[in-house]
Amino acid sequence: MIGLHKSPYHGFSVEFSEHRPYIAGDDIKHIDWQVYGRTDRYYIKQFQEETNLVSYILLDNSKSMEFSSNGISKFKYSSLLTASLIYLLTKQNDATGLTIFNEKIDKLFPPKAIASYTKMLMKELQNTQCHGETNVGNVLHKIAEKLNKRGLVILISDLWDNPESILNGIKHFRYLGHEVIVFHIWDPMEFTLKDDKKVEFVDLENNEKIKLDIRQMKDEYKKLTNKYSEKLKRFCGENNVDYNLITTDTDLRYALMQYLIKRKKMY
Repeated sequence: MIGLHKSPYHGFSVEFSEHRPYIAGDDIKHIDWQVYGRTDRYYIKQFQEETNLVSYILLDNSKSMEFSSNGISKFKYSSLLTASLIYLLTKQNDATGLTIFNEKIDKLFPPKAIASYTKMLMKELQNTQCHGETNVGNVLHKIAEKLNKRGLVILISDLWDNPESILNGIKHFRYLGHEVIVFHIWDPMEFTLKDDKKVEFVDLENNEKIKLDIRQMKDEYKKLTNKYSEKLKRFCGENNVDYNLITTDTDLRYALMQYLIKRKKMY
């Protein structure tokens, strides 16, 4: 898929496109002095961007992402998915940015299509720890306001938050013309509770604890979690957003294939 299309937008990139007259405020480093020598007029070199796509990966690092029942936490799985996507995007000459968030924007790296930038993003992923509470919807609005160019927004989160708030945040990206793909990451145990009688639940984000006899709530819990994920899926479908519910025991290649399918749809 490398080089499928060239962007119709003009910028100052690699491949020369055409000249245009100099306008006050233009960066003088783009003046073609050879043309000036021949015509005694200032002309700017315009270049065609080789970047096929601008992508923004949004990764949730709130404390709830630390949960694990099978040896790999939701955040570790999401980090591997993020690193793989960054690698694929860069190999396809796509500009890639990364935003790490919890109840606020933790780290924000603007999109670039540079191989050395990939290494820096990988290092940041490796050094990132989970902390803070979840406020997905509010943060999505703040991120949307910072994206300067339309592109593909990839949201990776367990989405344990108010569903209406999350959906409004996703709508903000769609309103601005972005394509959106959602990777909803859950641990397998978040679908079905243990077979134990009494269990102590601990909120990883605020350390609140509660003891319950889960025999009385297991069926209802499963019904509610399915209802929650179905609501997100239905909303995303209504707004042309690709929704993928993935558990941490799923082969990572499946998640990557969903991204490739989405990208192919965009051309």
